[in-house]
Amino acid sequence: MSKKKENSLIVFQGENIRRLWHNDEWYFSVIDVVGVLTESSRSRKYWSDLKSKLKKEEDFEVSDNIGQLKLKATDGKYYATDCANVETLFRIIQSIPSPNANKFKLWLARVGYDRVQEIENPELGQDRIKQYYELKGYPKDWIDKRLRGIAIRQELTEEWKNREVEKGKEFAILTNEISKATFGKTVGEYKEFKGLEKPNQNLRDHMDDLEIIFTMLGEASTTEITKNKDSQGFDECKDSANKGGNIAGRARKDLEKNLGRTIVSDDNYLPEQKEKKKLN
Repeated sequence: MSKKKENSLIVFQGENIRRLWHNDEWYFSVIDVVGVLTESSRSRKYWSDLKSKLKKEEDFEVSDNIGQLKLKATDGKYYATDCANVETLFRIIQSIPSPNANKFKLWLARVGYDRVQEIENPELGQDRIKQYYELKGYPKDWIDKRLRGIAIRQELTEEWKNREVEKGKEFAILTNEISKATFGKTVGEYKEFKGLEKPNQNLRDHMDDLEIIFTMLGEASTTEITKNKDSQGFDECKDSANKGGNIAGRARKDLEKNLGRTIVSDDNYLPEQKEKKKLN
């Protein structure tokens, strides 16, 4: 993904709308959208009042639907601001009396067309992810492993979905089961070990080659055991996750014994650590 696509401006009727690619979809600055629709010079105040109204009158849980993301301001600096995906924006637009509303909805649909293309042709999505990691400075061999890891993870979660495991909390518990058995740490413990403090920092994006390989082994093993045992429901899938993770864990310990060192690393790909490595 180019930097322009990662964090870019788009134009509606001569007005700039800031947007950011986040969690595999576009998020737009709510204040920018409100400003365009209301043509108000006090769009922040308008949005603040509207938020209160939505929460009070329409049972619209702002914290669940609006995310605070950093976007570039007119002074060139980045500040956290309320952002929403297309679905949430449509809900907000419904609450704003504006002659521009229908035009804006059509424009918003066209803006999201690239995502529709990716759904129809998944290879486009893979190309986008590859470009995203390249621009962040990851080496090609690492990117290839990361993409393979994503495919293995998707295959596993598809199995869980088809076996009456609930997405969200139960997925997280099963993932922790594999991680604990593979590395001796839950995902949260591993993130803390690597110094990852923000909730949106993906642990796998901060793993080195061997960590990614053993993550893949644990999840691929879990998938095969789940299918072989025909595990159904959370409890049976948890047992399969434990078994799959233990296979990777034993392989990791065997490698560590031969290497004479641990492969569980506190290194990460945060900019400050990369700079530190350059200096050393």
